[in-house]
Amino acid sequence: MDGHVAPGSYKDVVLFLATAGIIVPLFRRWRISPILGFLGAGVLLGPSGLGALAGQIPWLGYVTIGNPGEVAQLAEFGVVFLLFMIGLELSWERLRLMRRYVFGLGALQVGLCLAVIAGAAMLLGAPPAAAAAVGAALSLSSTAVVMPILTEHKRQHALAGRATFSVLLFQDLAVAPILITLALLGRGATTVTPSLILAFAPSVAAVAGIAVFGRLLLRPMMRSVARAKSEELFMAASLLVVIGAGMVSAMAGLSMALGAFIAGLLLAETEYRHEVEVTIEPFKGLLLGLFFLSVGINLDLSVVVERPGNVIGITLGLIGLNAAVVFGLGRLFKLPWRSSAEAALLLAAGGEFAFVILSEAGHQGIVPHALARTVQASSTLSMMCIPVLAAIGLKIGGRRAQGEGLAAEPDGTDQSPRVLVVGYGRVGRLVGEMLGRHDIAWIAAERDPRLVEAGRKAGEQIFYGDASRPEFLRRCGLETAPALVVTMDSPDGVEAVVGIARALRSDLTIVARARDARQAQRLYELGATDAVPETVEASLQLSEAVLVGIGIPMGLVIASIHQRRDDYRQALNRPRGTEKFARSRIGR
Repeated sequence: MDGHVAPGSYKDVVLFLATAGIIVPLFRRWRISPILGFLGAGVLLGPSGLGALAGQIPWLGYVTIGNPGEVAQLAEFGVVFLLFMIGLELSWERLRLMRRYVFGLGALQVGLCLAVIAGAAMLLGAPPAAAAAVGAALSLSSTAVVMPILTEHKRQHALAGRATFSVLLFQDLAVAPILITLALLGRGATTVTPSLILAFAPSVAAVAGIAVFGRLLLRPMMRSVARAKSEELFMAASLLVVIGAGMVSAMAGLSMALGAFIAGLLLAETEYRHEVEVTIEPFKGLLLGLFFLSVGINLDLSVVVERPGNVIGITLGLIGLNAAVVFGLGRLFKLPWRSSAEAALLLAAGGEFAFVILSEAGHQGIVPHALARTVQASSTLSMMCIPVLAAIGLKIGGRRAQGEGLAAEPDGTDQSPRVLVVGYGRVGRLVGEMLGRHDIAWIAAERDPRLVEAGRKAGEQIFYGDASRPEFLRRCGLETAPALVVTMDSPDGVEAVVGIARALRSDLTIVARARDARQAQRLYELGATDAVPETVEASLQLSEAVLVGIGIPMGLVIASIHQRRDDYRQALNRPRGTEKFARSRIGR
């Protein structure tokens, strides 16, 4: 058997990577959401775009997607990784506090939108079962498009953002019951029977299994991997958690994304949360881009050309009906009208699960093929409108409302500013104790899993991870931290963290531990506010002890020690041109 793979087998992957490399920088420079670029590229490169001309112009086959089915299968992981990351940013406690929106606002949105859209479909002549399937498909919005937009504009913690996420979460929960119901309708089941109830048992068992496994085994597994001190192994373990939870969920009839979300929630309570976030983020970004590309590919332009009035009419009707229902429910739940309008615009369009539901409905013979194609085209067009709808919603919601309602969420998450302590050895632990004595909130990052475990057992907020990575520092709250204290015993590590932190924030107070005066001067040059050399401090403490011991008054000793410390600090914290002068002052 020939073990060689034809180069053309990788054409679609290479084409996607090339598209990402062009679209993302270009659209960011133009300050346009890259989502629109991927959607447009999907339409252009898909079988309904340039691919339709490949028969007449053979060379177009090299620059168009040849197998949309394979792309769609891989693209599904974009939504899976997105939901996992969303779970990491939440906690069970915060989810409990959001239950009114999830099971109240979310359930009413799905029920009412389904009923309104199904009623409209029946008025247009669709059979009741087909109308219900279409209503179910179009009542679900796009988590994959909406959540990145909320994150990009820092709106996920605003009142409208939390309401939107709550509805999206319930929609993900509703996918499995909808698919099971469609399967039963396809078999002719019309009444509630014990077998109907038992059909939901595997889904419940899968969720319970993921939760139990996560509670009992997730932290020990990640701890064991962290002790191996291998970045590759940690990455493999993180991917195993995401994909494994998704596969278990899928085998039980649920969406893979829901299983990954539960796994994220469980990992959010561990000390490995931020390191996992940094590890998974590149995969999420790349796979989400592939997902948006696949959405564009799925737009059947032949349907748009054949029935433009129907497709555009359904698209506008869908956006109008969903927006009206969500706005009304927002006001019913006492959201301000601005927040209600923003949430309504974000949730107005169709979503990725419309393709799954309509495909299942078509397979069961519930929805005619022609109707399914028309509705899918309309849903895709509406998804392409989301970035524009979100921009309008952002203007209506107003940036001033970004933090509204947060005071009502005492959930203990990392939203409040905290001093960040990098390194939790003997020095870092003492710094944390002193901050705690003065009631100053703090959080620590440490690379040694044993020190992290000890700190967690003591009830402290310690996270495992590499603080020399900018994204990890951001995840630990560097952007809002009042100060950064670097206590690592690795001189190179200290210098790396100080340099990165100063590049990220020019106004940050940075206090760093130095091995000696020479390293302290380098830290000042890198941007440290204050550098504390161990040798100098040891000398000052010895001097203080001996002076007090031989009878010099304590007040005079403390004053002279403070004066000498200030002399050292001024001598060290000078430009390079005065380095000789500094050394002469230190050597006195």
